Amino acid sequence: MNIDPEITFRKLQILLAFMENKTLIRTATALNISSVSVHKALHSLESALRCPLFKREGRLLQPLPSASILADQSKELINKMQEAINLTREAAGFSSERFILGSIYSLTVKTIPQLIMGLKQRKSKLNIDLRLGSNNDLLAQLKNMEVDAVLISIDTIKPSSELEVFQIFSDEIYLTVPNDSPFSDRDSIDLRELKDSSFVTLTEGFATYADGNMLFEAAGFNPNIAMQVNDVFTLLSMVSSGVGYALLPGRIASVYANQLKLIRLSFPSPIQQSIGLVFLKSKEYNPNILSMLAECRMYASHKKTSL
Repeated sequence: MNIDPEITFRKLQILLAFMENKTLIRTATALNISSVSVHKALHSLESALRCPLFKREGRLLQPLPSASILADQSKELINKMQEAINLTREAAGFSSERFILGSIYSLTVKTIPQLIMGLKQRKSKLNIDLRLGSNNDLLAQLKNMEVDAVLISIDTIKPSSELEVFQIFSDEIYLTVPNDSPFSDRDSIDLRELKDSSFVTLTEGFATYADGNMLFEAAGFNPNIAMQVNDVFTLLSMVSSGVGYALLPGRIASVYANQLKLIRLSFPSPIQQSIGLVFLKSKEYNPNILSMLAECRMYASHKKTSL
C-alpha cells in the first residue's frame, strides 16, 4: 500500500502538539505558527487518510479515537526516525559528541594544544580523539573517513572538488644543528657547505622529508643520510646528540632551544611550509568541523598579528 505523500512528519508533529494543547490557538502558539496552518495540517491528514480524525463541537475540534491511535503511533514513529537520523549522522562522522582530529607531530608543540583548548571552550562536552602521523597517512585517513579533519602541510594538495583547505600559517625551513656544532655561530648558511656532512631525516610521506629533498636538489647534491626516523621528536633528539644535521620548520625551535640552533639558508632560497586545516567538502556543515574552522581562523589571525 502506498502512503499518501500528504502525510508528512511535520503534519504528524502538529497533530501531536494539538493532542497535547487541545486547541488550535494554544497549538499555534506552542509551534510559533498560525492557527490557520494548524487547521490546514489537521484537515490535510484527514483527507490523506480518508477517514475522520476529529468532530466539531461549537468552535472546538474534539479528537476521535482514530486521532488518538494516529497520535500514539506517530510519537513512536517520530522517535524512531530521530534515532535513525542520529545513527546515520554518526555513521557518516557527524556525531556531535566525538571529533577525530589528525595532525602531524610537529604541531603538537604549540598549535594543537591551543586549538584543542579553544575547541573545548566552544564545545565542552565534545570528546576529541587526536591521531598523529605523516602528511600522506593522515590525508589517506581523511579520504577514507577515518578522521574528521586533519592539520597538515598543504603545499602539495591540489585544488579539488573533494577537499576543503584553509591555510593557517606558513613556516620557514631551517638548517638545524647542535649548539656545539662549528656552524652554530652562523646566522645564515649556504647548504652546499654541508655536502659532505651527515643528515637525519624523517621517512618518506612526511612533508618535511619532501621539503628537505627539494632543498638538497636545489643545492645540487645527494645528502649523506645517517638515519631516518618516524617522528620529529626522535629526529630532534638525534640531531642534539650529534648524529647529523636536519632541515626542519622553525616551529619546533622552542622544543630543544637550549640544545639546538636554527640557521637560515642563504642558498638555496628558503622555502615555506604551509600548514592548514583540511576536511571533506561533504562534511563542510558538520558542526564540529565548523567550530574547528572557527578556531583555526582565530589562530591564524593571532599569528599574523604577532608577526
